[in-house]
Amino acid sequence: MLTEERHRIILDLLREKEAIKIQDIVDATNASESTIRRDLTQLEEEKFLKRVHGGASRLQGKLMELSVSEKSSRNFHEKQVIGQYAASLVEEGDCIYLDAGTTTLSLIDHLPKIDIVVVTNGLTHGEALIQKGFKTYMIGGCIKPITKAMVGSGAIEALRQYRFDKAFMGANGVHEQYGFTTPDPEEAQVKRLAIELAREALFLTDGTKFGEIAFSKIVDLDRAMIITNGMDDEHRTTMMKQTTIKVVTP
Repeated sequence: MLTEERHRIILDLLREKEAIKIQDIVDATNASESTIRRDLTQLEEEKFLKRVHGGASRLQGKLMELSVSEKSSRNFHEKQVIGQYAASLVEEGDCIYLDAGTTTLSLIDHLPKIDIVVVTNGLTHGEALIQKGFKTYMIGGCIKPITKAMVGSGAIEALRQYRFDKAFMGANGVHEQYGFTTPDPEEAQVKRLAIELAREALFLTDGTKFGEIAFSKIVDLDRAMIITNGMDDEHRTTMMKQTTIKVVTP
């Protein structure tokens, strides 16, 4: 079977399912496992799919953005593990920025009861922080209905008034070539400024974000540390050349 025909079969399988296993492709093409792995590597380089452990999955649409409730139900346990480790990095007297997003939201559950100041652009985060008794500043701006994030010129102007010890960030995509990305250019601008204003920036990303590319670039990988629950060896090898990666497990 020609390479082009195998690639067509692989992409057809992905149109039917969100994710496929290598064995499924082997059965459909009668090709060897090593051949299929090479095919998947090539198709990932050409940005037709994303390699995952044991197979491949569809790439998300570059403008696709789930709501807070939809995101919260995905990879809940993994996000809690990431949030718990990130919270352990917060120290007495820190001024931190907490980016909108469900993985950063999970950090709040594990924050130690110490004297800190938190600035956030997440409406959901602000309420949770107040309930926990933390001194909290909410930046202004336009409220995004889907993600409950504050964005726009008002958010930018408000954010410029602060400086942070640590900025805990979220992203929709993490890619060795295209860096950290998000679907919304306005939200990317807010994220970028928060990173510039922080002494240390950390992206909290579950394993599904690696290899994804959203519409708007935030920053390159070397601008921030990554905290994740897991990633495949290929992504880890290439990304560790550009940034520090902490993989946390339960």
